[in-house]
Amino acid sequence: MDFCIIHTPLGYTKIEGDHLGVSKISILNSEVSISKAIPKSLEECSRQLQEYFEGSRTEFQLNLNPAGTTFQKKVWTELQKVPYGKTKSYLELSRNLGDEKAIRAVANANGKNPLWIVIPCHRIIGSDGSLTGYAGGLHRKQWLLEHESPYKQEILF
Repeated sequence: MDFCIIHTPLGYTKIEGDHLGVSKISILNSEVSISKAIPKSLEECSRQLQEYFEGSRTEFQLNLNPAGTTFQKKVWTELQKVPYGKTKSYLELSRNLGDEKAIRAVANANGKNPLWIVIPCHRIIGSDGSLTGYAGGLHRKQWLLEHESPYKQEILF
């Protein structure tokens, strides 16, 4: 398994994968050394993440190979349908998957998403519009939603 560490506006990010695809992207909560060389298998992912943070990419076109259960993969596939700049509630996501009573299982699968940003679990919010649960921290979730928002808040003073 190849890996690299890149720097993003939200901190150091570890990308893991191989010739079969990207298997994990995670935000690190400590300072680490940035990779001097990016493995060939991860170059495209690194480039697309940088484009996302620069604001020039709204969709990812990568070979993905996350490890998970059949149910988790079904949830992660549904998450990828939530468009850039939009949000959906856990309840809506459960309904889209055919069982609104599975909301806790859907939320659990959402929380186990191994592909930070690329599978946009940050776009899932509470039914009341609140920011709820995010493995990378709610401050990062808020940043990502603001980054993707078509309505940019300008600084007044």
